Amino acid sequence: MHKHLRISLATAAAAALTGGLLVAGAGSASAAPSGLQGDFNGDGYRDLAIAAPIAKVDGKANAGYVAVVYGTSNGLDKSKRTLISQATPGIPGVPETGDNFGDRITAGDLDGDGYTDLVVGVHAERIGSTDDSSVLTVVWGGAAGLTSGTDISSPLPEYRHELGWDVAAGDFDGDGKTDLAAVNIAGPGLNVFKGPITRTGQAAALTGIDTYDQTGIGTDRLVAGNVTGDGAADLLVMGQQESGDGYITRSVLYKGGATGLKASGKLAGGYAAAIADVNKDGFGDIVTGNFMEKSTDEPNGGLGGALTVTYGSATGLSTRTPVRITQDTAGVPGAAEKGDRFGWSLSAGDTNGDGYADVAVGASSEALGGKTAAGTVTVLRGSATGLTGTGSKSFSQDTAGVPGAAESGDQFGGSVHLTDSNADGRAELTAGAFAENNGAGSVWLFKAAAQSGITATGSTSFGSTSLGGPSGLTYFGDRFAN
Repeated sequence: MHKHLRISLATAAAAALTGGLLVAGAGSASAAPSGLQGDFNGDGYRDLAIAAPIAKVDGKANAGYVAVVYGTSNGLDKSKRTLISQATPGIPGVPETGDNFGDRITAGDLDGDGYTDLVVGVHAERIGSTDDSSVLTVVWGGAAGLTSGTDISSPLPEYRHELGWDVAAGDFDGDGKTDLAAVNIAGPGLNVFKGPITRTGQAAALTGIDTYDQTGIGTDRLVAGNVTGDGAADLLVMGQQESGDGYITRSVLYKGGATGLKASGKLAGGYAAAIADVNKDGFGDIVTGNFMEKSTDEPNGGLGGALTVTYGSATGLSTRTPVRITQDTAGVPGAAEKGDRFGWSLSAGDTNGDGYADVAVGASSEALGGKTAAGTVTVLRGSATGLTGTGSKSFSQDTAGVPGAAESGDQFGGSVHLTDSNADGRAELTAGAFAENNGAGSVWLFKAAAQSGITATGSTSFGSTSLGGPSGLTYFGDRFAN
């Protein structure tokens, strides 16, 4: 049995979060939905879901909630938001200790109505009085934003233990309908729910894929994207495979197609990944991040962490030699030092409108001036030759113009997300520090300038209480999705 990659970061919460967390969203009931990925209210601007998975809800520790901040012509506007928990009217379930609602999230238009929906993998949710746990909660998008939800689960008991350990959405069979992939700890490891999924929680079909049996790699992390440049999304499965008396981190690409997902080539493993076209050749490239130090068990790690760029092609993985990037790579700010955790988090997007996808990299344990685990975020640039350190930038709470101040243990860069929320053709950066203020957590919004990309100028930050959520330990900003 393969072991799992998830690292437990917290077990307690101490804030109070009451029911009825639905706060006015944004959107026009008369306007047709945009159909834009990541647009929950259909107004033509991408929105952002922010996880606070260990918040106390209705007195239940580690119950968790998700905040959605809506996009506008001026970018993400925290005055336009929806807060969602299992105490929110219209959302299934009830808050329970240890549910960690929000620690696994993804988004996609599952019912095909033109509005993006939010998927929460509540993998710790107990199923009745059984020893099984997990459920997938879909919160449906609409003109008023995210307002109601439905639970879906595998009808096969052996397929549902910790269903939702990770989730990813994409059109994996190329039929124009969004499908949903979800990790199971037991059973075949991976469930694929064929879209459309109705608002009663019924999928068109369900497929179980035993990735360990097929490839020797267990399923822990999922990242969807289009590697081959065709009409079907592909799925990167990250996990571990046996090696001698132990395990090593490995990944495998499952190519999408008319008959569904099929295993393709293996590539570098890690704990985070992004798929995007960094060299503008029409094919998605796979960037895997391994924050661990290089060792026998972590061949894709590096001093302080490392990225591996595996380029895509029409047939899947390119024959081009994968490229390795660390903080010692030419042009990358800083220096590779043990324990930096460069590659802890990753996200891709075009930050300056030049058509090349750039990659944001979190180094959550980077030390700054003697402050340990303060954290940084580095934005690497895409180019005709691929992902490069040339022109890259690094940001921290000590960067001029960035709110706050770097402190030991903040874990700035514990999460990163690049998305164009103001529809100007450039992706802005959102960076999270889940451990900020003793685990209360906080989020930073960075603007994107023409040509120069991400800038600290005009950056802002906010936490849970700024949105009407709880104070205290929440891990606000632990994950993002849109």
